[in-house]
Amino acid sequence: MTYDYDLLVVGSANADLVIGVERRPGAGETVLGSDLSVHPGGKGANQAVAAARLGARTALLARVGDDAHGRLLLDSQRAAGVDTAGVLSGGAPTGVALITVDPSGDNSIVVSPGANARLSPADIRDASGLLRAARVVSAQLEIPLETVGEVVAGMAPGSRFVLNPSPPVPLPTGILAACDPLIVNEHEARVVLGGPVADGPEGSVGHTLESVGDDPESVGDDPAEWARALLALGPRSVVITLGARGALVADGRTTALVPSVPVRAVDTTGAGDAFTAALAWRLGAGESLTAAAAYAARVGAAAVTTEGAQVSFPTAAEVAALAAAAPGSLPRAGAAERHVTDPGQTVSGPGRGVAE
Repeated sequence: MTYDYDLLVVGSANADLVIGVERRPGAGETVLGSDLSVHPGGKGANQAVAAARLGARTALLARVGDDAHGRLLLDSQRAAGVDTAGVLSGGAPTGVALITVDPSGDNSIVVSPGANARLSPADIRDASGLLRAARVVSAQLEIPLETVGEVVAGMAPGSRFVLNPSPPVPLPTGILAACDPLIVNEHEARVVLGGPVADGPEGSVGHTLESVGDDPESVGDDPAEWARALLALGPRSVVITLGARGALVADGRTTALVPSVPVRAVDTTGAGDAFTAALAWRLGAGESLTAAAAYAARVGAAAVTTEGAQVSFPTAAEVAALAAAAPGSLPRAGAAERHVTDPGQTVSGPGRGVAE
């Protein structure tokens, strides 16, 4: 089958309001920060820009407000080469993310969904032609869960679904079964595995560790065990990002560690989205899960070296330059694969660069 797009991203588009702080305030405390800066962001919009800057034929299906923030987001997408025919406008103000960034580059984020919450299953059905024209479809959870379910139902036969369940919630079995891969950080993995049935939507998996046949104490700190437990819930493959320790990839046959890329982090905002976009694109190009994650680690590393989200995303040439600058530290497709055969082994890796 011939596809018009390498990647369709279905997800959120936000204006990122960013303030630098020396430290995060405690309860009831006020701290002074830097001047406010406004950047185009949102997990969906970030992924679309990241993929397009790498050279992927990319489209975005999202909803923004008919306001200045919405125009900012559309301008950013078009400047990166993203097809915005699927971006709907109106119904609510554009979503906003309030972000504080500390001197180490770590961030804290509060999101007001705005128009993102109005991206409906009907919108997905209306965009069926766009959905079926994509080799890979990527989604997140800053849009309604039922909308993500409609995405899965409407995909073309043979296309691939990639999900980053952020912010995490218990997931319906139909969505879990479509994930190839499910991409989670450590917090998201624990929520997907540990959310009680009563708190999840109808039809969602109970996700207590006991419900997938695991002893919670034995799974506790071992990412290889998390991967095994996540796979038992139904995804075809799993990627667990581990920050400084790299990323663990698993597909039921192979479990491998992709090391992180040591760089000096300036701002981690959006780096996880860049990682996901790069991974999804390379999988669609036919690379193995391990090789695609190795490339995505380089992209995520490049993204954290510059302030902002979309403005920090590298081109393919910039990723290649990072590889050339520190060839000994970068995960090559073959050399990066370190199989985890001991279930009790703690995986680790140097530096930082695979954003959590």
